[in-house]
Amino acid sequence: MNKSELIDAVSEATGLKKAEAATSIDAVFGALVEALARGEEIRLAGFGTFLVGVRKATEGRNPQTGEKISIAEARVPKFRAAKALKDAVA
Repeated sequence: MNKSELIDAVSEATGLKKAEAATSIDAVFGALVEALARGEEIRLAGFGTFLVGVRKATEGRNPQTGEKISIAEARVPKFRAAKALKDAVA
């Protein structure tokens, strides 16, 4: 499912016009992104938890030259599915 299909599904389920559903979805995604950018954790009961993890700094190699390079520490978004979501998919 892509974003357009999600908008269609929300529009059908709620009776909203497609433009209103798109605005709502954009607002939800925007709020999620802003909260994660602040380092907050987002818990949605029955769905899962969005959080920011830290990937440690590591040492890698340039595949063309074999030269060692350092890869800096990075903050990355993570998602942990709730039990209800796991059960629904299984």
